[in-house]
Amino acid sequence: MRHKDPDDSAGPGGEPAPGAHPVADLNQLRTFLAVYRSGSFTAAAGLLGVSQPTVTTQIRALERQSGRELFERLPRGVAPTAVAHDLAARVAAPLDALAAATGQDTGAEERAAPVHLAGPAELMCVRVLPALAPLTAEGLRLRVTLGLTEALLAELRAGRHDLVIATYRPRGRALTAVPLMDEEFVLVAAPVWAGRLAGRLAAEGPDALRAVPLVSYAEDVPIARRYWRHVFGTRLSRPAAVTVPDLRGVLAAVVAGAGFTVLPRYLCQDELASGALMPLLEPEDPPINTGYLVQRPGRPENPDVLRVRDVLLEAGRTW
Repeated sequence: MRHKDPDDSAGPGGEPAPGAHPVADLNQLRTFLAVYRSGSFTAAAGLLGVSQPTVTTQIRALERQSGRELFERLPRGVAPTAVAHDLAARVAAPLDALAAATGQDTGAEERAAPVHLAGPAELMCVRVLPALAPLTAEGLRLRVTLGLTEALLAELRAGRHDLVIATYRPRGRALTAVPLMDEEFVLVAAPVWAGRLAGRLAAEGPDALRAVPLVSYAEDVPIARRYWRHVFGTRLSRPAAVTVPDLRGVLAAVVAGAGFTVLPRYLCQDELASGALMPLLEPEDPPINTGYLVQRPGRPENPDVLRVRDVLLEAGRTW
């Protein structure tokens, strides 16, 4: 026999009475918060020590009770809706306090190991780190390594990194790679040089640049050589006047008037917009390079790796 409390709003069979506000149990709310923080049902299941179907069932039950969708299902992971953001803001602190009071809180630093992410210095600093910054407030621990693709892929195969952003697709089946972004290369110089070259480059081709110093990040001028082959259909055989092993340094030198260079457009778009740099040529078919997000096959043990991967793939659509 069920004894009804005067404030009990349940109807027959234990179902919420019409107009009543259903109350989620703590397990559902804990599961919701784990999904919200980890970014996927799979990652949440790993954090909670339960099966993925259990997580799915509890989230669906919570959505039925609220009558609103909490997460948008994506090809990789989930994205919280506005309703989920509101619910998380209301329940996160109380649930964390309850877990701490009962000795169940392992602390954000113990929930997951750091994610080891590696890639080119310029792209990591200008695009990647700003995209991942919001995750640190949700407990993400990140360790970043900067370097060239070949060495970083070798380290990935050896287990030193979880994810690598590569400037080319790795060969073989030891690693899996998905396209992350396309970077367009642009031939640029400061206005002092661009003014002297006005009209000459279109008329004379690359010979117009013979008297202008070339600035590059390496002695073999790889980006400029690729631009020459793609746009001018010829080989670049001249040495660099200045080399700086960081494209941000190359950018600074060229803005200061050191000469001309070829840069990814994303790196110099502000300088182009302000007039500090000027494009020397705007070909209809500029050189494009595709960057890849690379990891070893198999599901990573650290659920935060999935969070980082999903955020980067989503951000890469707008880069």
